[in-house]
Amino acid sequence: MKNRPWLFLAIVLVFLIGLASTAAAPALADAPKEVRLAFLNGPRPWILGKIDGSFDQAFGVPVKWVRFPSGPPALAALAAGEVDIVRVGSVPVTSSLARGLPFKVIALSGVIDTSERLVAKNSIKTVKELEGHSVATVAGSTAHYALLAAFKVHGVDIKNVKLVNLNPADQLAAWKRGDIDASYIWGPAWHDLEQDGGHTLLGSGALNKDGYYLFNAFVVSNDFAEKYPDLVVKFLEVFQKTVDRYQADPDGSAVLIAKELEQGLEGAKLTLAGLVYPSLTEQLKVEWLGDGATTANSNIAKSFGDQAAFLVEQNELRAKDVPESYAPFIDTSFLKKAANP
Repeated sequence: MKNRPWLFLAIVLVFLIGLASTAAAPALADAPKEVRLAFLNGPRPWILGKIDGSFDQAFGVPVKWVRFPSGPPALAALAAGEVDIVRVGSVPVTSSLARGLPFKVIALSGVIDTSERLVAKNSIKTVKELEGHSVATVAGSTAHYALLAAFKVHGVDIKNVKLVNLNPADQLAAWKRGDIDASYIWGPAWHDLEQDGGHTLLGSGALNKDGYYLFNAFVVSNDFAEKYPDLVVKFLEVFQKTVDRYQADPDGSAVLIAKELEQGLEGAKLTLAGLVYPSLTEQLKVEWLGDGATTANSNIAKSFGDQAAFLVEQNELRAKDVPESYAPFIDTSFLKKAANP
C-alpha cells in the first residue's frame, strides 16, 4: 500500500506526457514538408535568401526553389499546386486573375524602370523604325505588354511587325542568326543583346508618363495562404531583409547573385539597379497597394485594371473575364503583419 502514491504519480506522469504529445501532434502535422518558391532566373534581392538559406531558417522547413522561363508557366504551376509562392510580372498576374486562377497578390517585389528594355540592332534608331522587322518577346509577359504599349505610344502599326515568341535563353542565338532584329526583354538577356551590338531604344520606366506602369509582384496560392498564414508573413519579413542587404551593399550583393544564377556580373548589376524597391511599410500606402481600406483606390489596383483594359484592346483578354476591380485579389493582411512585427 505504501507504494501506491508513487504508482499514482507515475500514472499521472505518463498521462501528462501522452497529453503533451497529442497536443503537439497537430502543430507538426500542420507544417508543410517544404515551401516551394518559383523564380524566373532574373537577378533580384530575394536570391540572397536562397544563397544564405534565410528563408529555410525562418520557415523551419526546407525551401525548394523552382525555376521557370517566364511568368505564365510559373502561375500555371501555382494553380496546379506545384509551387506555393511566385515572383512574377504584373501582366501575367492581371490575365491569370481574370481567368480565375486561385491566388492572391501579397506584395510588390520591385517596380520596373530599366530592368526591362527594348533593344534593337544599331541600324534601327527609333521605335517607329521597327516596322518591317522581327521583334522578340515572351508572350503574355510584362515585357510583351510594354512592347505593345511602346508600339501604341510611338505610332507603330503592329501589322507591319513580325512578333516572335522566344524565351530569354533562346534570344541571343536568334539575334546572332539574324532571325530577330529587336527584343523587349528583362535583364540580363537584354544586356547580352547589347554586348552583341544592340542598343536600348527605351526602358519600361519611360512609359510611365503615358500611363503605363509595370511591376513585379509576389503572389501566393489561396490554399497555402489559408493553411500557413504565418509562413507568408515570415516570407515577407525575410524578403525585406534581403532588399535591405542589397541596398546596403549593391555591388557585393550583385556579385553573390550573379554567381548563384550563373550570369554575368555587369548584367546582374544593371538589372538590379533598374528596379525600384518600395519597403513593406511604403507598400501599405495608397501610392502602392494600400492598407486594405484604401486598396481599391491604390495605384496598383488601378494599374491592374488599366493593364486588363489594354489587354482586351489588344485581343489578349476577353472583356467579359475582366473583374470590376482587382482590389479583392490584393491581400495586404500579411504585409501589415510583416511591416509591423
